[in-house]
Amino acid sequence: MRGLVADRRATAEGPEAEREIAGLPAHELLAALAAGTLRAAEPDPSAPDGWRVRPDVKAAILAVFADRTMASWTVGPLAFHDRANLPPVDPGPDRRIVPGGTAIRAGAHLAPGVIVMPPSYVNVGAWVGAGTMVDSHVLVGSCAQIGERVHLAAGVTIGGVLEPAGARPVIVEDDAFVGAGARLLEGVLVGAGAVIGAGVVLTGTSRLYDLVEERELLGASEAPLVVPPGAVVVPGSRPATGAWARERGLSIATALIVKHRDPGTDARVALESALR
Repeated sequence: MRGLVADRRATAEGPEAEREIAGLPAHELLAALAAGTLRAAEPDPSAPDGWRVRPDVKAAILAVFADRTMASWTVGPLAFHDRANLPPVDPGPDRRIVPGGTAIRAGAHLAPGVIVMPPSYVNVGAWVGAGTMVDSHVLVGSCAQIGERVHLAAGVTIGGVLEPAGARPVIVEDDAFVGAGARLLEGVLVGAGAVIGAGVVLTGTSRLYDLVEERELLGASEAPLVVPPGAVVVPGSRPATGAWARERGLSIATALIVKHRDPGTDARVALESALR
């Protein structure tokens, strides 16, 4: 069973639960998000893509921003000035936050065993599973859901989303690897064990060409792209249409599934245990 599913907490549903969440004081909402007992999106086997978005939680986070009171904090050599309700926080013991300019915002959940290399930023509502490595210059955007034992390599951007409240956040499931400089945006879902090659850019409406199964996977705003579990995705290109483009040899960047993960792939993306 995937760790993200195994760690799922029982949560109430329906209008009654939504009213309860909407009425939570900011400090209780952010504490529940930081503890991981409340999430902006949850694994749900009955949902078409295996996930259920929580618009009520995202709306409650947005409500926190309505309080424009500002405050200042000093953490070591670093100074912060931001909304008083959303201070930088210490995510607690059993996590490694390596010194050098990283900030974890209130309302972000980092499970035990998470490592964050500097400088990186984890925004409100994000959920990061146990044993995950967040490498240097990584952004984990608001409400993004990152599974267990994931490696977000240097320079990765995981897009955030608060509006519209019903929009799916970016989701990266357990044991996935996201290569240096890759960007995952607009609700892309990366399946368990998938490998996203360095420099790959995927949005919710990207077209992904599967060379193994000989098919095209296309995302839409109402149903963002899903990368299959275990897929190995690399940058590619396809010819631009039209005579003018053909005359000039123009092409359009795209992403390709070139194989499924195997022991050779595992060896190339393995993280040295000494780094943990």
